[in-house]
Amino acid sequence: MVERVIAACDGAAKGNPGPAAWAYVVADATGAPQRWEAGPLGHSTNNIGELTALQQLLSATDPAVPLEVRLDSTYTRDSVTKWLKGWKRNGWKTAAGKPVANRELIQRIDELLEGRDVTFVYVPAHQVDGDPLNAIADKAASDAARTQQAAAGTAADLPVPDPAAAVKTPRAAKPRTASAGTGTGTGTGTGAAKRSGGGSRTLNARFPGTCPCSRPYAKGDKITKVGSSWGHPECAAAHA
Repeated sequence: MVERVIAACDGAAKGNPGPAAWAYVVADATGAPQRWEAGPLGHSTNNIGELTALQQLLSATDPAVPLEVRLDSTYTRDSVTKWLKGWKRNGWKTAAGKPVANRELIQRIDELLEGRDVTFVYVPAHQVDGDPLNAIADKAASDAARTQQAAAGTAADLPVPDPAAAVKTPRAAKPRTASAGTGTGTGTGTGAAKRSGGGSRTLNARFPGTCPCSRPYAKGDKITKVGSSWGHPECAAAHA
């Protein structure tokens, strides 16, 4: 029996859009990191960084070996587990009839997932007691975005997460599975309100909906006011 590989991937953009990068770390079946890689993307967005990180990870791992991917991007997770089939069925159009954002990257990921045993596990970002692999990938992506230099290594020279992202003990992550869909819900609802770094109020969406950027968001995702509507926090600045 072939043991699964555990990995984490992450993207970063300093300014969103701004200097961006991708990174991944590959561990063994016990979760012990074995190797990592990061690369610059020039001036780009966080979502492109997240998607590129997944693409690079899938390209760098054996398709015959089961893979668990840990990531903190609900956009990336939902793109491949919820929305992909609907987008393909609709001719790569969203529920609102607009072209799917980042289509080429998502199509490449779809090709790399074909016939593979891949489980996606969402882990919260920047948690003191969060997932250690996510913290390493986050640090590697952040460093590559800042320096715009590629980097790679092994367990002997892992990126050291910043103190705020340091981990104490790994938190058991639960796989999340989801059926394909197109994110057609329109309700936003409210949840526990928090303040983002820019001072805007963010909420946990009680229902799925669609951001003014035309990309959907899922129930439980962080949302904020985007113009006169609700949508992704990263879209608020661009809409202002």
